[in-house]
Amino acid sequence: MLLLVLGLILFLGGHAVSMKRDLRAGLIARFGDGGYKALYSLVSLLGFVLIVYGFGAYRANGYIPVWEPPAFTRHVAALLNLPIFILVASLYLPGRIKAAARHPMLLAVKIWASAHLIANGDLGSMLLFGSFLAWAVMARISAKRRPEAAAQLAAGGTPGFGRNDVIAIAIGLVAYGLFAFWLHPLLIGVSVTGR
Repeated sequence: MLLLVLGLILFLGGHAVSMKRDLRAGLIARFGDGGYKALYSLVSLLGFVLIVYGFGAYRANGYIPVWEPPAFTRHVAALLNLPIFILVASLYLPGRIKAAARHPMLLAVKIWASAHLIANGDLGSMLLFGSFLAWAVMARISAKRRPEAAAQLAAGGTPGFGRNDVIAIAIGLVAYGLFAFWLHPLLIGVSVTGR
């Protein structure tokens, strides 16, 4: 569990630096833009590896139950995860979906973490998904308070639903299908479909 906690501190702590604009600016001034990005990437990668390894080790040693979620929550979680793939695709395909979500990746993380929290009642899952949910909520609040966010809101309306939105939905549906039926059991070791 210690490696999981250390990974969460490094990964989410590194990502939290971008919320503190003065700290981020100071690090860029000290290390240069390239040096800052390299350090940020290194800390994030190390944190991610520790999260994956630490959570795997936690699971291998046996779950620590906190509560027993009802069986239907797995189905709710599977359904809630569908829009996250569309939101992630919309990041790279600007359109109405991206504009309405404002921060599609943060919204995707919040949905992903919430879905997994309702379907998993063990301590490690609560720690993992709860930490990501807390970070995403704080990051969204921080993003709303930035001066550039107010300028974007004042700049104008939401584009109409168009070609990029259709493509984002198609990519999201295909990615969801691949992940739910093949990649989740392969990478995570847990079947989403119950097979």
